[in-house]
Amino acid sequence: MLHAMLFALALALAVPATAGPAWEAPLDIATGRGEKGPWRQNGSRYDYVDDASVAFTHDGALVLAWVDQKSRDVWLRRLAPGGRFGAPVNVSRSPATFSWLPRIAADPSRRGRLCLLWQEIIFSGGSHGGDILFACSSDSGTAISRPLNLSNSAGGDGKGRRDRRTWSNGSLDLAIGADGGIFAAWTEYHGALWLSRSIDGGASFSQPRRIAGDDERPARAPSLALGPGGSVHLAWTVGEDPQAAIRVARSLDAGASFGAPLLVGGGAGAADAPRLAAGADGSLHLVYAQGGAVRHTRAAPGAGFGPVRTLSSQGAAYPMLAGDGRGTLVAAWESMDASGRPQALGFAVSRNNGEHFSAPRTVPGSAAPPGGSNGSQQGLLGAKLAVSRDGRIALVNSSLVPGQRSRVWLMRTR
Repeated sequence: MLHAMLFALALALAVPATAGPAWEAPLDIATGRGEKGPWRQNGSRYDYVDDASVAFTHDGALVLAWVDQKSRDVWLRRLAPGGRFGAPVNVSRSPATFSWLPRIAADPSRRGRLCLLWQEIIFSGGSHGGDILFACSSDSGTAISRPLNLSNSAGGDGKGRRDRRTWSNGSLDLAIGADGGIFAAWTEYHGALWLSRSIDGGASFSQPRRIAGDDERPARAPSLALGPGGSVHLAWTVGEDPQAAIRVARSLDAGASFGAPLLVGGGAGAADAPRLAAGADGSLHLVYAQGGAVRHTRAAPGAGFGPVRTLSSQGAAYPMLAGDGRGTLVAAWESMDASGRPQALGFAVSRNNGEHFSAPRTVPGSAAPPGGSNGSQQGLLGAKLAVSRDGRIALVNSSLVPGQRSRVWLMRTR
């Protein structure tokens, strides 16, 4: 009897409790029609809402971005800690061109300051349209700066290519450091991975610098994580390779140069859609999709990546990763149906800096409506997950029922 009790106690100490967090009722952010006609560049007949993104601000408020395909613009809305919505604000203000798949980053050291990055479908003479645009706010999103075009190229920026016929839009990322430095990364259809930095709060950016990628091995799905002392971590995968590994490179001089990338996850089918997050102890966490599941690994300070573990059940893709900087990490992902369209969001939580994760669960209220699928309709390299400093989780989603309706909504824990 005593041995059985001791064994049960040891098991309880070794495997953390996996009771799930308490979720509030889903909250609609925007609704619209369900019209998605054939692609006719910026003359397409689109009328639906999509491309949801979320972030927590310095004061614990939520900021939510999405795309209204009818107006062709990125919109932003603030949800105060007390639950009061602010008025929607037009971020991109470019009704002649589609704006897609925004990212939001809140300044960790300056109250009220947040920035957005998105893909603007500008055709500049290349084979594919796309530029990378940026805007900032100093008052939590009430007023937005005039957008800056960071790429100004004909390369089809924001596209992450798998092969000549298939690619994902939204192949870009944005991060703000504790010193206020802003980093933007993106790829283009022909494969180059670009990085640009601002040291003046987003008023101007450096000339984009090519980090990797070419037309034969195109870079795809960049992810940024900023560490102490000006360190910058950049992950990506590559197309045109059925056994592609994730690349993770580190800069110790604020992005001026990068070391040779570490390779993670290659050789058992293409590893895709990497996401990075800095851990509470200076570690670096990586999630990615491979073989129909979401994988996680971490690197201790000054060391390489350790063993890879599987976080999800089968049918998971396009993972996301966020943490509170105090030991909580949340991984989320798209749960796909047999046709390859997302039907719900899955997640797993670690409260001990990635030592253990909870069993995978479905996010309550994340399921697609009957006859529809979840977004984004333009590509699934989105940023739907945020974690607050006190460990609260926020996820956003979008759905489309063709010819009927569309919706963008928020799911959050108490």
